[in-house]
Amino acid sequence: MSENEKRIKERSFDFAIEIIKLIQTLPKNTAGFELGKQILRSGTSIGANIEEATDARTKKEFINCMNIGKREARETKYWLRLLQASALLNNSKIQPLLDENEIIIRILTSIVKTSENNL
Repeated sequence: MSENEKRIKERSFDFAIEIIKLIQTLPKNTAGFELGKQILRSGTSIGANIEEATDARTKKEFINCMNIGKREARETKYWLRLLQASALLNNSKIQPLLDENEIIIRILTSIVKTSENNL
């Protein structure tokens, strides 16, 4: 396992924890519940797909799992931006997650490109 792969496993796990904490602070109304469910699913799925990739049997399977993780990260970015624009929470709670999410996307993009070049 490369250093990038180890780093992304840890970052995605920590990110999922922060997503869970964020969801717990959402207002208890329809918008809060619905956005919370979406962000929770996609934000925690990133790490689950990365974890699955580390046990891939082939390089293609590894790349596919990492790509799914990257797509989940992009979806999470959308939901976080929507949450930010809706002003359901203070931006100071959302912006650090958006920043970390962007780093995760960049790392996953790098891992996928490197892995595809090594096929």
